Amino acid sequence: MPDDPGGTDDPGGTAAVERLRTVCLALPEVDERVSHGEPTWFAGAGRRARVFVMLADHHHDDRLAFWCPAPAGAQEHLVAEEPERFFRPPYVGHRGWIGVRLDVAPLDWERVEDLVADAHALATGRTRTP
Repeated sequence: MPDDPGGTDDPGGTAAVERLRTVCLALPEVDERVSHGEPTWFAGAGRRARVFVMLADHHHDDRLAFWCPAPAGAQEHLVAEEPERFFRPPYVGHRGWIGVRLDVAPLDWERVEDLVADAHALATGRTRTP
């Protein structure tokens, strides 16, 4: 079996979750904590820390995904473009957050990294540099 660090041969498996964790923790001032029973990544320090990615491991449905804030208009665009991969998550979807499935192959990790970086920038109030 080939090495599969991105989880492409095991969509929705532990390799995908571990890669998401690696992507999140590579960003500055990030802390991982369990929130609402799921691994959640916070950006910033102390009381100013804000959630920028939360895992949704079959949270009220059969999907393995993550939720994150997205720039204005991105949620509508992504859901319309790829409804099998992107969705409006419960609780936070009305605020423009996007749900990204980890259990639909193939995973486009470059796109995931961009979405996570955008979410981090939104949470910290920093401008993202490409």
